[in-house]
Amino acid sequence: MSEWVSKTLGDLERESGGAIQTGPFGSQLHMSDYSKTGTPVVMPTNIRDLRIDPTGIARVGEDHVERLARHKLRVGDIVYSRRGDIEKFALISDNEDGWLCGTGCLLVRVNGPQLDARFLSYALALPQTRAWISQHAVGATMPNLNTEILREVPVRVPSINAQSVIAATLGALDDKIKSNRRAIDVIQGISRATFSQWRAEVVVTETSSFGEFADVFGGATPKTAVAGYWGGALEWTTPTDVTGLTAPYLFDTSRKITELGLQSCTAVMHPVGTIFMTSRATIGAFAINQIPAATNQGFIAVRPRQDADRFFLFEEMRSRVDEFLDNANGSTFLEISRGRFKQLPLELPAYEEITRLSERLQPLHSKAAQLASEAERLGALRDVLLPELLSGRISATPEPVE
Repeated sequence: MSEWVSKTLGDLERESGGAIQTGPFGSQLHMSDYSKTGTPVVMPTNIRDLRIDPTGIARVGEDHVERLARHKLRVGDIVYSRRGDIEKFALISDNEDGWLCGTGCLLVRVNGPQLDARFLSYALALPQTRAWISQHAVGATMPNLNTEILREVPVRVPSINAQSVIAATLGALDDKIKSNRRAIDVIQGISRATFSQWRAEVVVTETSSFGEFADVFGGATPKTAVAGYWGGALEWTTPTDVTGLTAPYLFDTSRKITELGLQSCTAVMHPVGTIFMTSRATIGAFAINQIPAATNQGFIAVRPRQDADRFFLFEEMRSRVDEFLDNANGSTFLEISRGRFKQLPLELPAYEEITRLSERLQPLHSKAAQLASEAERLGALRDVLLPELLSGRISATPEPVE
């Protein structure tokens, strides 16, 4: 068995000639510097499940990129959130090469010939490593991370060959999860295009409203703490990976959703708060298998009275996010009231047309749900293997037989 050596990130930084540094300060990168096009800038909100989620990512022009060249990201870099959820980080892949490390982030660059960057990312994902970081954070109101703390993070490292085997084993699971997510994105695109074409072709025969067509209700905060409660913090992470319109399917009631005696829902629309920096009203989740989904009072839940209508309703709501935003208000964040949402008009064709649409959309959503469920199971398997492989208790390859 390969010998494991205890080190710190600071040790690895010195050995590899790397760098552990903060992203640009607010004085270096102002809100006015951002633009709709240009090089993406990774912010804490883009860090998700060891990867970068580009949804709604900020961008800057080339002049700012060159000015902030020392903050350019390379493949194998690791980016941490500097405040708030300081345990979360992402490994930079080929897709993000040349992007910028943004304000509110910390950059760790310690990969070298004797260190596999993907292995290191898994080592940093260990529960005990995450706990160490939280315990050593500073700040009474909000936990903060700095370069000094990061340099003291302990890691155990085997030989480069063992690192590569472990990284390949866990990476194969993550690659399949990533492949499923890409396929889901494609399917979702087809579903949106199918609905858009259908909307353009059908004849409207009735004008109703969301409140007349479906049951519209909200949630409640439980009086006692419930494990896995989907509460106001809205940490939409694995296994469901619900962020905006990405993989909008709910499955695992034991992790993120707990049945609290609330009604099950088909589509969930969240009047977005500070968790989304864009403050946009967003379609949150689609429980295709009718699993009870508990929501707090920050949500509007919408359930069609006819089960088959859920595909039409979901796509209709997805297509009208901008309109929901126009009907929202609030000084801190934009929010659409349940009463206002129920009044919004809903143009309906003959019911036979809705049925035909559902028959076209159902296979797409079912396939996407199948892929999302598989990704969830693979993520759970990865989470089980991670501490076993990273402790050396099990080997990714069998020991040779003498």
